[in-house]
Amino acid sequence: MRRKWIGWFAVLAAAAFLIPLMPWFGSPNHTTPISDKSKTVKPMAAERERNLKMARVKQDMEATALLCKSECSKNFHKLLVASHSKSASSNEKQLADLVKKHKQMVYVTWIKSGHVITRGNKPSGSTEIDTHLAEAKKLLSKGQAYSSAPLKVNSHRYLIVSVPDSLHKGDGIIGLLLQDIITHVEQHQHRNLRLIPYPAEGKYKIESVIPNTLQDTTVNSGEDNGNASHYHINEVVVKFQQPPTKADLEQMKKDVSALSIKKLGYTYVFRSEKMEAEPMMRYFQSTWNPQYVEPHYLYMTNDVKGIIPNDALYSQYQWNLPSIETEKGWSVSKGSEKVLIAVLDTGVQMDHPDLKGKIATGTNLVSDGAPPEDDVGHGTHVSGIIAANVNNGEGVAGLSWYNKVLPVKVLDSSGAGSTYTVAEGIIWATDHGAKVINMSLGNYAQAEFLHDAVKYAYDRDVVLVAASGNDNTDRPGYPAAYPEVLAVASTDANGSRSSFSNFGDYIDVAAPGASIASTYPGSQYAALSGTSMASPHVAALAGLIRSTNPSLSNVEVMDIMRKSAKDLGAKGKDNDFGYGQIDIVQALETAKQTKVSLQQFPKQVERRLEQIEQKYKQFIKKP
Repeated sequence: MRRKWIGWFAVLAAAAFLIPLMPWFGSPNHTTPISDKSKTVKPMAAERERNLKMARVKQDMEATALLCKSECSKNFHKLLVASHSKSASSNEKQLADLVKKHKQMVYVTWIKSGHVITRGNKPSGSTEIDTHLAEAKKLLSKGQAYSSAPLKVNSHRYLIVSVPDSLHKGDGIIGLLLQDIITHVEQHQHRNLRLIPYPAEGKYKIESVIPNTLQDTTVNSGEDNGNASHYHINEVVVKFQQPPTKADLEQMKKDVSALSIKKLGYTYVFRSEKMEAEPMMRYFQSTWNPQYVEPHYLYMTNDVKGIIPNDALYSQYQWNLPSIETEKGWSVSKGSEKVLIAVLDTGVQMDHPDLKGKIATGTNLVSDGAPPEDDVGHGTHVSGIIAANVNNGEGVAGLSWYNKVLPVKVLDSSGAGSTYTVAEGIIWATDHGAKVINMSLGNYAQAEFLHDAVKYAYDRDVVLVAASGNDNTDRPGYPAAYPEVLAVASTDANGSRSSFSNFGDYIDVAAPGASIASTYPGSQYAALSGTSMASPHVAALAGLIRSTNPSLSNVEVMDIMRKSAKDLGAKGKDNDFGYGQIDIVQALETAKQTKVSLQQFPKQVERRLEQIEQKYKQFIKKP
């Protein structure tokens, strides 16, 4: 009875399994859940693992400090450039607006043609800050930039930077930046990577479940959203009723004088030495009775450049998006406002400037009636990975240009929440139009109620994605290990499994999760590490796929992400990366070429009949 009680009310935490532990930059492939007593081996000694995690925390702190400095410096530079064509009164208003929007700019001085504009307040009684401000002003008069070392004053961390005006020597902006975000990131990552016991048992009064402890040479279509009007004269794309055998392919190769045969997702691309597209299409239609055969619209080879956004922090800090071919993927699809991606988490900073217009009306299931504001930081970071505005010249770029995030606050100010609340969040998101649900949370305890909620969403054609966890263990965690959920591991900038990432035979795919730059409360930006950061990359891809081809079922979307993944590690599916690291362009090209499966028609008809039945019942109840 006690174990059942734990299963129903087990605590799930924001950073993928932040349960108490003592110690830079449906899937048919899931196995039956493993009992708590099995799968106990970790591949590295506890001390070495702790040292690696501590090093990762330090890298995240350093990267966040650089993000803070770079973002503010670039905003100062933009303001200086804009001021060359504006009046003094307009300049003052713009400075006031900038300081109001960026709370970390606690004191800013703008020197322009001998006139000084000041906004904000310095902390009182700090001679150290005054000394550095004086040095910054001195160098600014010579047309030189300045950056101080971190300053600790009254238990707060500050940094002083100055940006000279490139056209007017002696002019420029000096900013005193509050960098308490670095401390927040340190504390967050100590919990996220479970370097400290978390959350406190007394808060939830439960028995905690303590666990034992680049580029592919492929050929892709180059037309934007299927608007091509030209095709390769000697190539066709074919999808067969049944996968052809090796002997079948040899026969086809001989019959059409094929120079090459490439498999992409469910389809084959045939390139002939002699035959043109039309006779090749007639050959396949008459001889092999395929599901479809069509021209192959212009290749996008690996030499074709993708879309490189102008977001201020993108080129320098966002290694993650190019590594999964996001830039090329945007040439296929940038997403759609019609496809909502729910983020079950700590909420989101609703007015973050880099999330403007990208947040749908969500809910707060922790505090009834309150907006789903983020009081931790985790949910805002996850949301930015998915949906930070792209190509707006500010901050970071999300994976999707148009998909919106549906925030569902299921975790409280400590970053934890009950299984019941998470299950409620899954059902709420499903009933309110979510096509994809991201869950950067979890626990090692199985809860039947949570699984029922997962099934509820899955049966209603929702793609569910979850982080595997940050314990460097192969112990299955939930909800990631449920067969209806796509389980995500984390990779680093070298394409290796992140040292903290969980692994195992239930892993479906991997995605970047080490020192990921994204939005953070206070209208700021931070770099965080964890499978919590990997999971939204995959959820965003699911949203892009469903935007590209809305006819695809959740099963087909998940299958496309697995089959299009870039194989890493051991050949084929393995415990570290699953089917491999997600590949945005491959997945979107596959989705664009995939026709709706005939097997889905009965399910679609069944759902439509259920809707009709419900409406009929409502009708006959009326007087």
